[in-house]
Amino acid sequence: MPVTPSQTTDVPQPPSAPLPDFCSLPVLFALLVVGALTVTLMWLAPGGSGNLRDYCIAVLFTSWLSVLLTVLLCKLRTGMQRLNGLLPYAAVWLLLVATVGISAAVLGWMDQSLTVGITPSPTGRFVRDSMVATGLLGAGLLRYFFVVAQWQVRVAAAAQAQVAALQARIRPHFLFNSMNAVAALIRVDPDAAERTVENLAELFRAALGSDPESIGTLGEEWNLVDRYLDIESLRLGDRLRVERDIDVPVELPMPRLLLQPLVENAIRHGVQPNRAGGTIRLLGRRVPGGVEIVVDNPVADGAPTPGTGHGLRNVRERVRFHYGARASVRVDTLADRFIVTVFLPESANARTDRR
Repeated sequence: MPVTPSQTTDVPQPPSAPLPDFCSLPVLFALLVVGALTVTLMWLAPGGSGNLRDYCIAVLFTSWLSVLLTVLLCKLRTGMQRLNGLLPYAAVWLLLVATVGISAAVLGWMDQSLTVGITPSPTGRFVRDSMVATGLLGAGLLRYFFVVAQWQVRVAAAAQAQVAALQARIRPHFLFNSMNAVAALIRVDPDAAERTVENLAELFRAALGSDPESIGTLGEEWNLVDRYLDIESLRLGDRLRVERDIDVPVELPMPRLLLQPLVENAIRHGVQPNRAGGTIRLLGRRVPGGVEIVVDNPVADGAPTPGTGHGLRNVRERVRFHYGARASVRVDTLADRFIVTVFLPESANARTDRR
């Protein structure tokens, strides 16, 4: 009985196993080390020729093969990654064995033609032994790469869940403080309260309307900070003063709501407790290797209001996740100022591989 189009069902294909980045130096280094160790063990094994010349030639041959295989795998990785299930690793294994077999055959043919005597006779046996050794070593090496790739996927998933949890904790915290500001203005200045609600709606639409793990830019983050400062300035009035000295690339990738918790802490712990208010300084400057963003606020009069440290901890975790170990968040207390300095490496983009 013929199957109509409406009766046709798509069979789900197994997801593709992620291949390592064959264009990276660690992969080339691993191939070079495995090849050199294999040749060394064969040279030291009982029954080996022990000829230093043969050993040097074998190391040179395996090193050349390692470079050739790395280039081929780097160029063909995208195509092989489109295969389903474990087929990408099977394709890599076949490429390794075929490349080594062809290279051994060409080397044996050239050696026989030039009568140099650098390959064992007969050539067929040399090609067969090279392919068998490559098949066994390649299977073990690919198994190692597969285990490492699976471990990286699990680590990335755990880190993604942690960042999502941190992001989820930002939303009610920020909303609670902002709605308090609106509530304080309703009776005092209804028009200002209405403008604040509109501004808050625009802020949440820009900051939270899209994927919470999506990456924005530094320019967009400054815009979110300005909207938040507009809301707080209506509540605090002249008590809140802001100085800006920003000279950084606005296109720098940055997670959303990364700087807002720092500005919020500066207002809550530095400006709000002081009767006379205070001045928040927002600085952005280029430094060797990246950019620095500084949030500088006054220290509160008297005993400081204890905090949970959630804001700083959140920023540290997200900076480390998105920018790696080169980024940092430093806290300093100088005289009557509390300074938070965020260093972001300019050459490192947000790590989309860990989304």
